[in-house]
Amino acid sequence: MKTVDIVVPCYNEEESIDIFYSECNKIIREIKEYSFNYIFVNDGSGDRTLERIKLLCSENVNVDYISFSRNFGKEAAILAGLKESKAEYVILMDVDLQHPPRLILEMISYIEKGYDSAAARRVSRNGEKKYREYFSKKFYKLINKISDVKITEGATDYRMMTRQMVNSVLELEESQRFTKGIFEWVGFDTKWIDYKSEERAAGTTKWSYIGLLKYALEGIVGFSTTPLKLSSFTGVIISSFSFIYFLITLIKTLIKGIDMPGYASIVCFITFLGGIQLIALGVIGEYLSKTYLEVKKRPSYFVKDSSINKKK
Repeated sequence: MKTVDIVVPCYNEEESIDIFYSECNKIIREIKEYSFNYIFVNDGSGDRTLERIKLLCSENVNVDYISFSRNFGKEAAILAGLKESKAEYVILMDVDLQHPPRLILEMISYIEKGYDSAAARRVSRNGEKKYREYFSKKFYKLINKISDVKITEGATDYRMMTRQMVNSVLELEESQRFTKGIFEWVGFDTKWIDYKSEERAAGTTKWSYIGLLKYALEGIVGFSTTPLKLSSFTGVIISSFSFIYFLITLIKTLIKGIDMPGYASIVCFITFLGGIQLIALGVIGEYLSKTYLEVKKRPSYFVKDSSINKKK
């Protein structure tokens, strides 16, 4: 039988663990030619997530887990799961069931047709704010304009990959990871499967708007030669205000006359150049910060507990 590892990052998802496992098993029981194993990655949860995973592991031989020493983020959890996977194929999916398990059947069919990856592309966001969907679309348009790597709009982490593709992804050793970009960067033939996002099985999303903004900026900085962050935005804003002030001062001077020769032009040029300098420093700072974080070579995560190590 062909083997498949299902990698499932988890952070404060105690209410979703059992529901996820039950729903996935309904699907994989229909697939006789494949043997499935779960790898749950507990990303430093503060609730009973690890307890629920350990219980599943004790009751089911096809369940393993990895537990971090603290919260390192979803990217680290994905990396850990991929590193520990040993199967011929790997499926990466979320535990909240917004990634429908039924798509596994379709993914397998495309893998059997010769694709290296079958990935889910979200075409609608049920239950989410309209402006969140709007900014998501703008993000994809922006990053695809300024990056050499084209990221498919609506791309999710939910996908099935061959061992060759997984090994290629793991060869990229950067610590500041943006998995959506990495999947595109390594290439390989990918079949996109459109689906509509579903409601969470339980609990609430752990992604705040600030967290999503940071994640988006991480992708832009990691896969673009024109990094954009708050320091750069600050420079643009200051330059804009200085230009507006310049126009106001110019009009005021023409109407009322010159109060102090040279004062208006000096102030406007100083503020304008100051804004430009902040833009330049912001861009340079982004490159330096990335270099600084990479050269330290800190591990992406630390494993505190693992059923895989115990079985070894």
